[in-house]
Amino acid sequence: MPATFGTADDTIKVYDIVDSPIGDLVLAGDGTALTGLYMETDQHRILIDTAWTRRPGAYPEVAAQLAAYFAGELHEFDLTLAPRGTEFQRAVWSALMDIPYGRTTTYARLAGEIDRPTAIRAVGAANGRNPIAVIVPCHRVIGSDGSLTGYGGGLPRKRMLLDLESRGA
Repeated sequence: MPATFGTADDTIKVYDIVDSPIGDLVLAGDGTALTGLYMETDQHRILIDTAWTRRPGAYPEVAAQLAAYFAGELHEFDLTLAPRGTEFQRAVWSALMDIPYGRTTTYARLAGEIDRPTAIRAVGAANGRNPIAVIVPCHRVIGSDGSLTGYGGGLPRKRMLLDLESRGA
């Protein structure tokens, strides 16, 4: 069963930090549904809200599936996700979940997938605001000329993720 989008309780913030081949990943949510997966970059520090509570092991299934993904053993996540965003952003993020492991698409194709063929830049902006990196595979979107384009985690991480998937596809 693929990852599904649910709703999270805004009043509770629980986070944990897990190690990965692309650096530490902050998993955040309500203790049940994941609302965010963040990574630190040279340009962006992870800002953990003082209202959040760190609970080691809070998301064991997420951590296990991420480990299997990075080992090349998992091609589709089966998790409850609750990303917060506008209706348009959630439509883009949902369409990202339909990009098969080991494959890429373009912003223009993604815009067409959500029946907004002229909204290419808006799709790019929504892609860039994806709060659940890796699991919601925004790294699978490339430029129309086949070039790697922006990635919140940095282009080297995007290349690593695409290389990982190309080996296991």
